[in-house]
Amino acid sequence: MSDDKNIVKSVAKAFAVLQAFGPDATEMVLADVARAAGLDNAGAFRLLNTLVMLGYVERVPDTRRFRLTFKCLELGFNAIARSDIRSLARPLLRAIVGERIEAASIGVLDGHEVVYIERIQAGLERLAVDIRVGNRVPAYSSAIGRAILSRMPLNAQRAILEAAPPRRLTDRTIIDVDTILAQIAETGRLGYAFSDQETVTGLRVIAAPITDVDGVPVAAVSAAAPAFGRTEQEFLADTRDLTVDAAARLSEAVRAAGGMAAHRHSP
Repeated sequence: MSDDKNIVKSVAKAFAVLQAFGPDATEMVLADVARAAGLDNAGAFRLLNTLVMLGYVERVPDTRRFRLTFKCLELGFNAIARSDIRSLARPLLRAIVGERIEAASIGVLDGHEVVYIERIQAGLERLAVDIRVGNRVPAYSSAIGRAILSRMPLNAQRAILEAAPPRRLTDRTIIDVDTILAQIAETGRLGYAFSDQETVTGLRVIAAPITDVDGVPVAAVSAAAPAFGRTEQEFLADTRDLTVDAAARLSEAVRAAGGMAAHRHSP
């Protein structure tokens, strides 16, 4: 919340009210909510009424207390659904990693960044690459980001890319938005994205999107290896079919399970 002019303070206050409830405070009267949220009683009362109207808070019958509703769980389930992808992906990632492919990952889009939610890594120490679950990279320079964006509408792609103007991470990073959009369009035609040392010098990455029953991207699977020792064509020959097949199998599993809540792609 460092840039106050871009913050909607009433939204922050509403979440402070929601977060006032907890395991030891499942039901509270107005004064307790106000105190826990750091608000005055009048402000807390208006926010509680709004949350009651939206269905996230309810009044406890025949009392002056409030409590959260099960609708709050829907917000968490959108994030929890990603853990299902992790469970499905692990054996496929292990099958990808081998002598010529040193890392395989699953990533999701969070705003203008990719977040790694699963990774199997058997090498890359030579490049000082230490990407772990929870690490973030820009969507514009990463194969995972472009793979996910390739299954989104053009206006959403541009909004995400322009939300945080691309900057050069290596001497190969492409920072022109129109050029990146052209690459994303090519990814959509090919079915996979390729990043040649655009995020990390010396590292090539290929990725393919994982989509739900409606074709909405929920994640992407990637394979990575050092750039030295083989050509771009040799890298693609080693990784393309494995990566695209893994993404297709994970997409099928997602659809068979009834679909998963797609992570919000808000810029």
